[in-house]
Amino acid sequence: MADREFGFETRTVHAGSRPEPTTGARATPIYQTTSYVFEDTEAAAAYFNLQEYGNTYSRIMNPSVAAFEERIANLDGGAGAVAFASGLAAQSAVLFTLLRPGDHVVCSSALYGGSVTQFKHVLGKLSVGLEFVDPDDLEAWRGAIGDNTKLLFAETIGNPGGNILDIEAVAQLAHEHGCPLMVDNTFATPYLCRPLEWGADLVVYSATKFLGGHGTSLGGVVVDSGEFNWSNGRFPVVADPSPAYHGLAFHETFGVYGFLTKLRAETLRDLGAALSPFNAFLLAQGVETLPLRMRAHVANAQTVAEFLQSHPMVARVTYPGLPDSRYRSLVEKYLPLGCSAVFCFDLPGGREAGRRFIEALSLFSHLANVGDAKSLVIHPASTTHRQLNDQELTAAGIGSGTIRLSVGIEDAGDLVWDLEQGFSALEAAP
Repeated sequence: MADREFGFETRTVHAGSRPEPTTGARATPIYQTTSYVFEDTEAAAAYFNLQEYGNTYSRIMNPSVAAFEERIANLDGGAGAVAFASGLAAQSAVLFTLLRPGDHVVCSSALYGGSVTQFKHVLGKLSVGLEFVDPDDLEAWRGAIGDNTKLLFAETIGNPGGNILDIEAVAQLAHEHGCPLMVDNTFATPYLCRPLEWGADLVVYSATKFLGGHGTSLGGVVVDSGEFNWSNGRFPVVADPSPAYHGLAFHETFGVYGFLTKLRAETLRDLGAALSPFNAFLLAQGVETLPLRMRAHVANAQTVAEFLQSHPMVARVTYPGLPDSRYRSLVEKYLPLGCSAVFCFDLPGGREAGRRFIEALSLFSHLANVGDAKSLVIHPASTTHRQLNDQELTAAGIGSGTIRLSVGIEDAGDLVWDLEQGFSALEAAP
């Protein structure tokens, strides 16, 4: 048993999950506790000194959360993971762990609006430089990297424009300059793509989306490959002795777990964006059906995208799984099982056409989320990407008539019927 390499679907059910030793409970219990009784004073001191591993306080670690972290790290092929209260909390924790004033980050311009705002405004307050680049242009990435660049960041599948990142090429470029590549893999999930296998160093998820899969729980998680050399002379924040731990050098002391330990023991501890035990339980339950759901999501998305592409009232469909997509070769390389289920299409009538279309739908829920088992719809320019200016909207592939769909796992024929109601409403409009 110990030597067997279990399949992905087996690991979605079993990784990180063990029968509870006291009661024999098979489901990982919800350890709804703030704190833990220490064996003795010496053990307590060793835990807080990071000399031994043990539970200290649920803002930093919790058995329910740990089971979820272990499962995601296992599925992604990482050294480990640290979970947070949301995807943006996980992302910001990486930034706080890595960066200091005067550093510089290069980002894809095809990002979720909340990520654009976080990088543009929060990092600006911290005196960290930032440059957005076309994710499809490798030379643009190369030209944006400077001596003080400390991180490259992009999404596997751009939200909502559907850009597919050439992970291997961008990772190689990052490593040539001594930088890590962090990839937001929320849309793909580790079922469709595992960026660490293509050279990415850090993967971040909004577990709120496809990982949880049921629209019930906020959560985020960071997975570290454990392979980046944080002691290459460019990351004193990670490698140098930490004044917050009496001179402890995290990378030297903990090796492949150095970054993760600092992320947990300092950043999570000090920023406090902890994932609740109950949400960790629900998210881990969701992951157990991830392969089943993703197969249904992908199949339905393909059907819906092909229907929209053939419809005379649609100007453009951005689903990268379509045969004529300019990302076809990258899809075959990185996403052979499918391109997830979130994409956009454009209506020629602009914002008013989008309003009429959305309000005529009944199965598609109008809300600001993706990755739910239910099908979802939204108008990005006025909601999820509202903070972006016109230039940033264009760079993200968003127009005034852009509609974003998150295709669920209902019967595909019913989803097509619902979309036809939207088109009928447009035809009936004066």
